[in-house]
Amino acid sequence: MNTETIGTWAGLAWNALNEADVLGLKQLKKMTKLKDKEIYAALGWLAREGKVAFEESGDDKEILVRLVK
Repeated sequence: MNTETIGTWAGLAWNALNEADVLGLKQLKKMTKLKDKEIYAALGWLAREGKVAFEESGDDKEILVRLVK
């Protein structure tokens, strides 16, 4: 795993979020076809760049990811 690969994964996650605005982690993984460690690396990348925000779902069962615009 290198920064180029993580950047590619971040691009996949960003594109999926751009289509839906808000996604749960399960939905995001399904749309991107990324594995757990890959999606977490991608979201860390996007979070560091200030491009995503995280929130808990109403029932606290899932973390939601939203693009910051």
